[in-house]
Order: sequence, then C-alpha cells, then structure tokens
Amino acid sequence: MAALTIRNIDEEVKTRLRMQAAQHGCSMEQEVREILQRAVLSKQNQASFAQRIQQHFTGLDVDELPIPERKLSRTPPVVEG
Repeated sequence: MAALTIRNIDEEVKTRLRMQAAQHGCSMEQEVREILQRAVLSKQNQASFAQRIQQHFTGLDVDELPIPERKLSRTPPVVEG
C-alpha cells in the first residue's frame, strides 16, 4: 500500500472530517481512504452520458421519433418604417 501526506488542510475541513469519521465509527484516515475511493473509482465504472441515455431508451420500440410541426411561439413585432 502507498502512503500519502496532505499538507495545508483548512482547520474547518479537518474538523468536519473528524466529525464525519466519528459519525461513521472510523478513524479520520479510514474516512479519507473511503472518500478517495468513492471519488476516483466511481467515475471509472460509470457509463458516459451518451451510454446512460442509450440505456434509458433501449427498451422503447421506436424506429423514428415523431417530430411535431413547428409553430410560432408568439406573433412577431410589427416594424414601422
């Protein structure tokens, strides 16, 4: 296992980290390890935005989506002149 030293952490961040670790019943060191694992590994295993959209619509039996006829959303202003 590798070791990592982090310097110049804001006191407020350290205090909140210590409190969060206590709530989870672990040391600050363990809490930091878990935070780093979630931050780095979850993005590795996450599908891209396009893949998530494709998965969402995979079950639909639609060859082509209907495109409604365009309409003016408002009356254009009258130009005097």
